[in-house]
Amino acid sequence: MESHKIIQVEEKVPLKLLLPLSIQHMFAMFGASVLVPFIFGINPAIVLFMNGVGTLIFIAVTKAKSPAYLGSSFAFLAPAGVVISKMGYPYALGGFVAVGLCGCILSFIIYKCGTKWIDIVLPPAAMGPVVALIGLELSGSAASNAGLLDDKIDPKNVIVFAVTLGVAVFGNILFRGFLSVIPILIAVIAGYLTALACGILDFTQVVEASWFAIPNFQAPKFDMGAILMILPVLLVITSEHIGHQVVTSKIIGRDLLTDPGLHRSLFGDNFSTMVSGLIGSVPTTTYGENIGVMAVTKVYSVRVIAGAAVLSIICSFVGKLSMLIQTIPGPVIGGISFLLYGMIGASGIRILGDAQVDYGKSRNLTLTSVVFVTGLSGIAVNFGDVQLTGMVLACVVAMILSLIFYILDKLKLTNDRD
Repeated sequence: MESHKIIQVEEKVPLKLLLPLSIQHMFAMFGASVLVPFIFGINPAIVLFMNGVGTLIFIAVTKAKSPAYLGSSFAFLAPAGVVISKMGYPYALGGFVAVGLCGCILSFIIYKCGTKWIDIVLPPAAMGPVVALIGLELSGSAASNAGLLDDKIDPKNVIVFAVTLGVAVFGNILFRGFLSVIPILIAVIAGYLTALACGILDFTQVVEASWFAIPNFQAPKFDMGAILMILPVLLVITSEHIGHQVVTSKIIGRDLLTDPGLHRSLFGDNFSTMVSGLIGSVPTTTYGENIGVMAVTKVYSVRVIAGAAVLSIICSFVGKLSMLIQTIPGPVIGGISFLLYGMIGASGIRILGDAQVDYGKSRNLTLTSVVFVTGLSGIAVNFGDVQLTGMVLACVVAMILSLIFYILDKLKLTNDRD
C-alpha cells in the first residue's frame, strides 16, 4: 500500500486493514460521545449501542455514499438538563423523539425545495469560516480534556498529552505503508501506554465489571411543555449538520449535498435521534472527530465506518470491554483532538481557497470577518432554555447577512455586485 493512498467511499477494505481502521474511528469519537451520558446521569452502554445502530441507519439512508459516524449530540445539554431536573429523564427522551420527528419532516421539505438556497444564504465567504469554527471552537475542549487548563497542571498529564500529540503529528507525515493509515490509532495506543507508565490509570472498575451486560433500555414519556422546551434545538442541529456535510464534501472531494442529498443525510441524522429517544439513549449527530480522522488518514470507506459501528454495538454488551475503553485518560483524548479539530478548521480555510473568494469585494470581507468574530467572541443568544453560541450563532448571523446582501443585490443597491 502506498503512503497516504486515498481509500474512497465505496472501496472494499481487507479484514486485516478493516479492523484497525474501524477501531481507530471508534476511539476517535469515544471520549466526547460518552461525556454526554455521564452529564445526563445514564449508563454509557446504551449510548455505545445507539451510536452504532444510528450510524448503520445513517449509512443505509444515505445509500452508503456519505461516510459519517454518529455520536452523542451536545446541542441538547442545556434544555434537556432543565427537563431532567424538573420532570426526569423519560420526559427528556420524549423531547428527543419530537425533535427527531420534526427533523425528518424538515428533510422532506428540503427534498421538495432543493438545496440551491444554501448557495444564497451560505456563500463560500460565509461557509468557509462557519466550517472552520466547527473545529476552532472545540479547541478549548481539547485543552480541557488534556488537563492543560487546570489551575494546577499535572506534569504527568502534560507528558501523556505530548506523547499522544507527537505521535499523531509526526506519524501523519513519517509513517509509510500500512502505518500511514492508522496514525490516530497508534497515537492512542502510545498515549495509553505512556499513561500506564505514569501511573494515572485505574483499572478497578474494569475488574469489577461483568463480562456481559444488557444496555439500560427505557421508554420515553411525552409532555408538551418538555417538548416545546427542547424543540428549538432543531435549528442548532440542522446548522451543525449542514456544516458537517459541507466539510466532509470538501475532504472526500464529492458534493454530498447533491448526492446522496442533504434531505437523505438530514433524515438519517434525525431518524437516528428519534430512535435514540424511543430506546432511552441520547440524541445523535455526525461527529467532527471522525471527520478529522478522514482528513488525516485519507480513508473515506463507508465499510470502515460501518465496522466501527458494529464494534461500538459489541462493546455495549461486553461490560469489561466497555469499561476498559472508558479508562482512556483525558490527556490522550485531548492530544488526539488537538490534531483532529485543527484539521476541521483547516478544511474551512480550504473552502475559501478552493472557491477563490475575492476579498477585494466588501461583502466577502465583511461576511468572513463578522462570522469569525461572532463565533470566537463567546457571545451567546438565549431563546428560552436554548442557547445559540459559537459556530451555530455564527451560522445564523451568516445566513441573515447573506440573505440581506442577496436582497440588496436584487434591488441593485450594492456597490460591488458583478
